[in-house]
Amino acid sequence: MNLLSNIMTYKGERSRAVSPENPTGEKGKACMEASALGPSRKGRGSIKLPMGEETVIADIKGPGIIRHMWMTIRENTEKGSFVMRDAVLRIYWDGSDTPAVEAPIGDFFCNGFGERCDVASLPIVVNPTGGMNSYFEMPFAKRAVITMTNEHPKDITSFFYTINYAEVDALPENCLYFHAYWRRERQTELAKDYVILDDVKGKGYYVGTYLGLTALERYWWGEGEFKFYLD
Repeated sequence: MNLLSNIMTYKGERSRAVSPENPTGEKGKACMEASALGPSRKGRGSIKLPMGEETVIADIKGPGIIRHMWMTIRENTEKGSFVMRDAVLRIYWDGSDTPAVEAPIGDFFCNGFGERCDVASLPIVVNPTGGMNSYFEMPFAKRAVITMTNEHPKDITSFFYTINYAEVDALPENCLYFHAYWRRERQTELAKDYVILDDVKGKGYYVGTYLGLTALERYWWGEGEFKFYLD
């Protein structure tokens, strides 16, 4: 499988990027602010996430396809750790009031319990210095809204991100929306299956699950089996 084979075919897409340097992703509007380094030199490399607020980090008109998301955030403050569990990522497709993606930023990028770890996979990559990447393709017909909610007991002063997407004239037929949810059970019950996903209707693909657990007793190695019930 050659992951670069598609670059040989012109598709008429327009590449765009949303970041603190260009919050709207508008053509020719990146790196407009100056810094001590001079004009167009990282004048706004990050944003602040106020405590208790949901902050819109991207509001993109469609049709389009998100191809890559990069984010990084500190894992603790003087108010405590678990920043990556306290900062919640939400994505809304095409005007829906219900988020299609709702998960703590750490858990979305397979970093559970508010702790950093390296991840090397095809869709999710987390670098040793904390850069978190998603390569899932996420198509939308009319609008994509991405937000971050700060539930930490303090303002998060530096949140870095880039959303890379493509503007397209029309989406391919039979495009599917991307969905991701976070669930947990504080303590599992003996001999009772923990439900990962339930009540999903319609056509689609189950892509996978990131599962994190901590054993509260000795002599248990996290063994168990997945059970799928279809239709």
